[in-house]
Parts: sequence; structure tokens; C-alpha cells
Amino acid sequence: MSASDRGLSVALRRTLGLALLLAFWEWGARAGVIDPFYAPAPSTVAGTLFALFQGGTLYPHIAATFSAALLGLGAGLLIGGLLGFTAALIRPLADLLEPFMMLLNAVPRVILAPLFVIWFGIDLGSKVALSLVLVAVLVFFAVYNGIRDVDRRLVERVLTLGGGRLAVLREVYLPSVTAWVMGSLRVAVGFAFTGAVVGEFVASSRGLGYLLSFAQSTYNAAQTLALILIVMAFVLLLFWLGGWLERRLLRWRHP
Repeated sequence: MSASDRGLSVALRRTLGLALLLAFWEWGARAGVIDPFYAPAPSTVAGTLFALFQGGTLYPHIAATFSAALLGLGAGLLIGGLLGFTAALIRPLADLLEPFMMLLNAVPRVILAPLFVIWFGIDLGSKVALSLVLVAVLVFFAVYNGIRDVDRRLVERVLTLGGGRLAVLREVYLPSVTAWVMGSLRVAVGFAFTGAVVGEFVASSRGLGYLLSFAQSTYNAAQTLALILIVMAFVLLLFWLGGWLERRLLRWRHP
């Protein structure tokens, strides 16, 4: 069986499994086996989802969450990458940053959300800050380990062949760092949306997290599930874009 046929077979099995699950869920909710108060039927969730989009009030909330997540993702990639790169090349800086980053990584960073609300208010700033911290710690260790993992013999060979520091950076360090960062990019996307939604859930006047908080306070399970599906759809879209970018940037690696 070829790779394409195998991929199609896996996709068909997954689709069939999902369809069977939704059919059982629908039947259970309608037959009273499943309490629709806690788990509304898929058709009810779909109707709620359609109503949210049809009303037009959902789009500003999507824009708010998407903006916070993307800004936090971009800033986290930049700051975490720069800190990881400089720490890997400058040992005294690594001695200072590595313990702090390990401590920050060990602590659930979502508990910083209330503090960021105090510092930056309930608007965009606190959500971007939380997404930034979540992403930056992950990217720091990806870049830091990517450079530290480089075989020193490769660096010595490039220097022996007449390459300067710029050649070492371009031909050795950059490919290694790119591989590590792209391997962590999908996790970083999830972290960015986690920061944005959690920040909105804690304190906000708009965003998908704000709508989730409102749906929870009114015990509206159908709206809660519909909003979760929206977040999942955007994350899956960014996952696909990240996979496409990874294949483009890492074409030099063997399959």
C-alpha cells in the first residue's frame, strides 16, 4: 500500500469513527440516555453555532481572541528565540537565564493571568502578555537546546574550511534551531490560544474566553461546546499552516 493510500485509509477510519460517535451522541440525547442539559445533541450544538455566526456579534470576539493569540505567538517566538540564542552562545547569560526559565516552566503560567490583568488591564495587553509568556518559555528551550545540541565537529569543520562565524551561524546553527523551533511550533500555537482564552476568561469585555465565561455562568452547555469548537477550528487551521511551513523550511531533512 502506497503512502497516499495509507493516508486515505487512516482519514476514512477517523471520519467513520467520528460519524459513529456523533450518531450515538445524537441518539442518546434524543432517547434520554444522555442528559441534554450536560451534553446537548450535536444537532443542538450545530444550531447554536449557526445562530452565533448568523447574528454577526461573534466576529468581534473572534477578532479579539485571534489578535491576542497571534500577537502573543509572534512576540513569544521573537523574545524566546533571541533569549535562547544568546543564552546558548554566552555562558554567563545562560547561568542567569536557565534557572529562571526552568522555574517559570515548572510553575503553571496561567496563574499569572490575574497579575497581568492588574498590570495591563482587561483589554488586549494582558491577553498578549499571557500568551507571550507561555510561548516564550517553550521557544527559549527549543532554541537553547537546538544550539547546544549542535555537533561541535561540524562547527570545527566549517571553520577549518575557511568559513567565518557568519557561515557557522548560517550553515550549522540556523538549520538546527529551525528544526527544533518548527518541532515546537504546533505546541506554541496551542499555548498562544490558551493564553488568550484564559486571559479573557479571567477578566475581559470581549473575546471567545469572555463568551465562554458567560455561557458557563448561565449553564449554557450548547453555547459552551459551540465556542470550544470554534477555538478548535482555528487551532487546527494554524496547525495545518504550521505543518505546511515546516515541510517548506525543512525540505533538506530526510523523510
